[in-house]
Amino acid sequence: MRSKKSGSVRIIAGLWRGRRLEIVDVDGLRPSGDRSREVLFNWLQPYLHGARCADLFAGTGVLGLEAVSRGAASAVLIDTSARAVQGLQRSVAMLGASQVRVEQADALAWLQAQPENSLDLVFVDPPFAGTLAQAALAELALLPCLQPGGLVYLETARAAAWQPEPDRFAVLKDKQVGDVRMQLLQKC
Repeated sequence: MRSKKSGSVRIIAGLWRGRRLEIVDVDGLRPSGDRSREVLFNWLQPYLHGARCADLFAGTGVLGLEAVSRGAASAVLIDTSARAVQGLQRSVAMLGASQVRVEQADALAWLQAQPENSLDLVFVDPPFAGTLAQAALAELALLPCLQPGGLVYLETARAAAWQPEPDRFAVLKDKQVGDVRMQLLQKC
C-alpha cells in the first residue's frame, strides 16, 4: 500500500487543470494517483456532465473535485477526520468551488440521510484496511439515494477477495493498476 503523507496531488483536467490539492497527514489517507485517475475519468467521460456526485471517503477530495472540474454539476466530499475536512475546506476555498460541499460525517450514516435518487455517481475509495468498501457498497445497493442506473467507482486493494453482488451491480469496467483494483459499477 502506498503511503503519501505530505505534499500535494494535482487535478488532471478541466476547469481546475493543474491545480494542486493539499495532502494532509491522516492515517490511511492514500490519494488516487494520476495514472489511475486518468483511467477512471476516461471511463466516466460520457457520464460526468451534470452529474451529482458524492466522494464518501474523500481524504484529499481529488476524485470529487476532478469530477466537478470535468463537468459534474456538484459534489459532496465526506470524511470523518477533522484534519482531512479542514484540508478539504481549504482546497474548496482555494478553487472557489461553490458547487462543492464538505461534510464531516460517517459516510454510511450520511448515505442513509440522503433523499431518493439524489446521487448519480458515488466514489468509494476508503482506506484499504478494514471493510468500509464492502459496507458502503451494501448501503448503496439497498438505499434509494443512488438512482437506478447510477454509477459507483470502487477502488480496493488488488488482493481484495470479495466482489460486488452481481444482482445489485453490473461491472462496467475492471482494471488493476499496481496494487490497486479499480471497478466502475452500475446499480441494477
